[in-house]
Amino acid sequence: MEYQILKNIIDAELLRFQNISEEEWTYKSAPEKWSRKEIIGHLCDSAFTNIRRFVVTQYKENENIVYDQNVWVKAQNYQNVPTAELIALWKALNYQIVHVVENIPDEALQRTCDTTKTEPQRFTLEYIINDYVDHLHHHLKAI
Repeated sequence: MEYQILKNIIDAELLRFQNISEEEWTYKSAPEKWSRKEIIGHLCDSAFTNIRRFVVTQYKENENIVYDQNVWVKAQNYQNVPTAELIALWKALNYQIVHVVENIPDEALQRTCDTTKTEPQRFTLEYIINDYVDHLHHHLKAI
């Protein structure tokens, strides 16, 4: 199941994060690009949203659960949050996801959730979990 893979990713990344300087965390290649801190903030937002998806989809079919990533990152001003606090939040949220996912009954994995902002599109809980891990990999590569 994906939860063990996710736990391994979290633990490995926490070690890697220790080797990134504060200057590297805050550096922005362009004003419209996210810094590493903002990427971690975005991953926290994604975790918040996906915890809700993982829980709600177990008991409610086709709930529409979306978020506007750029608005959330800007509204929370991650660039000015202490890096250690962001990393601690990211760690806590992802350990919670591991806990939630490892407790999802197999029969709930085929329930569906709508994660789209426009035309409704249903994805199984199993797909959303796997997609969360893929999304995490994508952004961690940028860090």
